[in-house]
Amino acid sequence: MRAISRRDLLGMGAGAATALGIAGCSSSNPRAAVDAPRVRSSVQARPKLIGDGSTAHYGAQPGQPKAPGRLEPGQTPPQFVVFSWDGAGEVGNGLFPRFLKLAKDHGAAMTFFLSGLYLLPESRKHLYEPPNNPAGASAIGYLSDEHIKETLANVRAAWLDGHEIGTHFNGHFCTGPGTVRRWTPLQWQSEIDQAMEFVTTWRTNTGFTDLDPLPFDYRQELVGGRTPCLLGQRNLLPTARELGWRYDASSPGGLQRWPRKKLGLWDYPLQQIPFPGHSFEVLSMDYNILANQSKHSTHAPPVNYPGWRQQAADAYISGFRRAYETNRAPLFIGNHFEEWNGGIYMDAVEDALKHIANEQNRDVHLVSFRQLTDWLDAQDPETVRRLQALPVGRRPAAGWRAYLSVA
Repeated sequence: MRAISRRDLLGMGAGAATALGIAGCSSSNPRAAVDAPRVRSSVQARPKLIGDGSTAHYGAQPGQPKAPGRLEPGQTPPQFVVFSWDGAGEVGNGLFPRFLKLAKDHGAAMTFFLSGLYLLPESRKHLYEPPNNPAGASAIGYLSDEHIKETLANVRAAWLDGHEIGTHFNGHFCTGPGTVRRWTPLQWQSEIDQAMEFVTTWRTNTGFTDLDPLPFDYRQELVGGRTPCLLGQRNLLPTARELGWRYDASSPGGLQRWPRKKLGLWDYPLQQIPFPGHSFEVLSMDYNILANQSKHSTHAPPVNYPGWRQQAADAYISGFRRAYETNRAPLFIGNHFEEWNGGIYMDAVEDALKHIANEQNRDVHLVSFRQLTDWLDAQDPETVRRLQALPVGRRPAAGWRAYLSVA
């Protein structure tokens, strides 16, 4: 039995699912049979174009769960897992469509933090004015025209599959005098404005006329992001709050505890998770595991790859298991569409997702950050406070029924 679709169960208990007959589904992919008709009927045949037609109103996003309800008194909280992707560009290695298919096969929603520069041709890089850096400068490469087209196609498919499109901003400046660590709130505003501009005017900037628009209004879609190298959150948050964002995923080294708010936004950190074979814990992101395995080398000796792949997958699974069996804190896993060290980190995250999705439990939900935010905002504040009070690796001593019962 796979984890039940996020649409079916995000707002209901296991008993309700059984009453609907979900537990008896014999399909190898129960989500596909349920979701496909709704995806087709949710999208408008004639969307309303926005601006230059780079984006459009396509109606309500397909594949979304029903409005979440509150936990009932004494009910065990769900186990949420969020897989997210920094950059979200497709550069011809097939990783973006690979994980879209994996998500569809297992009823998962994800968050894709799109880098705005990935929709801006290098021939027009002068349009980018990064704070404290020369015009057109970027610490990540601009994409070729063909790869911009592939990125647009995959971002479009991701939204239509029910995934969230966030932002990874633009130039990814982690070091030097122009690092995002030093940006002011006004400079973050400039960076966000430009990311918005590049996403919503790609048609003008590229001259492409043979592609469909992105099927969302990005000014409504964008409710959170992750900063480059997890830097600069302190000065980003005031700007994000003014923009009406709902969360930020830029904190490093968080514990596996229920999230809290900073400046009115939910703070979703990358977390410290068990690192098999070591006494210390590792950050729940592919690059941080790589840094501990190969000392930042992305082309280490291949003899190490099988063991490292297993260690990475086991780290994610151990983090999941610790949360699921104790405080049920949401697990956050960050990734990049990269083939570092022979692609073992992509294989490891796929192994982990399959393991989690195939758990024999009906209260495991693979969701986007926005969907998790919807659930948290729907809960009774006292329930959330009690969840936040639980330490790492600890479940209520007297059980969930007593801990979350109404006093």
